[in-house]
Amino acid sequence: MPGVPGGGPGVVGGGLVPVFVRLKWALLRNGLRQSAGRTAVYVVSIVFALLFAAGQLLGMVLLRGHAQAGTLAVLLTAVLALGWAVMPLFFPSGDETLDPTRLVMLPLRAGPLVRALLVASLVGIGPLYTLCLVVGAGVSVAHGAFAVAVAVVAVPLVLLVCLALARAVAAANIRLLTSRRGRDLALLSGLVVAVGIQFVNFGAQRLGEAGGLSRLEPVAEVVRWLPPASAVGAVDSASRGAYGAAAVQLLLSAAALAGLLYWWQRSLTTLMTAPDGSTLAAAGTGADRRRSAAGGIRLWPEGRTGAVVRRALTYAWRDPKAKSGWVTALALGAIIPLFNAWQGNGSVYWSCFAAGMLGTLMYNQFGQDTSAFWMVAMTVSSPRDAYVELRARAGALLLVTLPYATLVTVATAAVLGDWRSLPGGLGLSYGLLGAMLGMGAWASAFFPYSIPQDSAYKNAAPGQGSLAWISMTCGMLGSVLLCAPLVVAAVWSHVSSAGPSAGWLLLPLGACWGALLTWAGLRWGASRTARRLPEILAAVSKA
Repeated sequence: MPGVPGGGPGVVGGGLVPVFVRLKWALLRNGLRQSAGRTAVYVVSIVFALLFAAGQLLGMVLLRGHAQAGTLAVLLTAVLALGWAVMPLFFPSGDETLDPTRLVMLPLRAGPLVRALLVASLVGIGPLYTLCLVVGAGVSVAHGAFAVAVAVVAVPLVLLVCLALARAVAAANIRLLTSRRGRDLALLSGLVVAVGIQFVNFGAQRLGEAGGLSRLEPVAEVVRWLPPASAVGAVDSASRGAYGAAAVQLLLSAAALAGLLYWWQRSLTTLMTAPDGSTLAAAGTGADRRRSAAGGIRLWPEGRTGAVVRRALTYAWRDPKAKSGWVTALALGAIIPLFNAWQGNGSVYWSCFAAGMLGTLMYNQFGQDTSAFWMVAMTVSSPRDAYVELRARAGALLLVTLPYATLVTVATAAVLGDWRSLPGGLGLSYGLLGAMLGMGAWASAFFPYSIPQDSAYKNAAPGQGSLAWISMTCGMLGSVLLCAPLVVAAVWSHVSSAGPSAGWLLLPLGACWGALLTWAGLRWGASRTARRLPEILAAVSKA
């Protein structure tokens, strides 16, 4: 970073902000220069994000003058701030500057560094999307010249509080989250968030049945005094002529921003001066490891297949990133269908969500090995070797996913009491699982990308985020299209006069179709893997 290391007070003070802004732009630009496909995917994602943000903005503007506009605006701001506090910890991000440990070796003071990072945080899709929502919230409740003046101050204040909150939480937890134990603990937090989202969904549906937002007015009366929602509450108070309340609410958000910046600065100072002991984990005894290894060897057959299955399951249990994917897939795969069934508005076919979530674990198989994939590549000299490798990896997934998808489908049918649809649900689940495994093998060969192990924030290396996005999107769309015949058969089983017997035909049909798709995908992916082995190795080894 030219001009920063060794720079004098002028560089560290006034010149640091533009340097970090240019650094942020350079990271985005260099990521897009990797290929025209990644640039196209990134542009498309920007367009969709902006269209969604514009729709949200328009919806909030149309609520202007509505009796519950203030309630919705305040609660939306609170949820937005909560998202900024939680999402960077458990979801991938392409912002390299979010990890402050990358900057600890530079001769930078914490105060100027906080200002530079805060301004650089304004560059990106997330801040722009947040700004659109907050502008919409401000417009929906601003009535009168004084309220508009308050909104001009409140909108950027909310955005800065959200950014400072995300940065402060990240800096305070970076040592924990980058350690193995910390990343294991983060799994539980991610599960809590996933379950919480379903409760929010359930509450929103109950709200629609019980009279709408008017039931949330007591909650909003409390939230409007909590930063940064208090800034939007200040605009609403100013519109109603409560100027004293508006001033207090605005000051609460400003005080919260100052407190977050101070917390963030203290965390950066600690990171730059204190030794890192969070990664010291107690290793198991040699006898324990030998007993574990010996027990594992007896479970699997000898040869490449047994070794690959054991390795894949060991990664799933010990690697924090792999474990995170498994826990998320298993939790959401059961929560969503069973929760909808419990509400009484679901269907047995909702259980296909379990097969879909677990099928995504087949994607980017080689990237999960990171730089250690070179040891696997040394043993692949023909399409046959690649096929055995991919088949064993798919078999390791099936050991868990097949009985789990079956269990979720049966449980969903039991909650709904719809045993007639159980055979069709099982057949469609098996077919979708087979399609996901086959498409995952294909995507692993065509769209490999590296998974950083030194960061708790990213599931793809810098510049490869769009590659991960297009891999998952193309694979999932392809799986849905491949399962179209089964969907048609499921619809026919419900509308035909054949009754339950038609559903029982779908069960073997789905199982056979899923097996065929898995076999074809593995064959296709193996031939491409053998041909593109150097490119795959370079992609998954990217730092």
